[in-house]
Amino acid sequence: MKPQELRDLPTGELLEKEKALYAELSKLNTQRYTGNVEKPHRFALLKKDIARIRTVLKGKKDK
Repeated sequence: MKPQELRDLPTGELLEKEKALYAELSKLNTQRYTGNVEKPHRFALLKKDIARIRTVLKGKKDK
């Protein structure tokens, strides 16, 4: 996700996206501990997307 796309979204939708990303990260962690992760690069991508969303939310809160 690009930061500009995230800035255009309303706060409620950003919170839903963040929640969905955390759920996906949780599923990947479960796969990691069972030993069969198909796409290990997704860990870093999900964490970065979550960080972007949190940054945009903080910016919206400060305004």
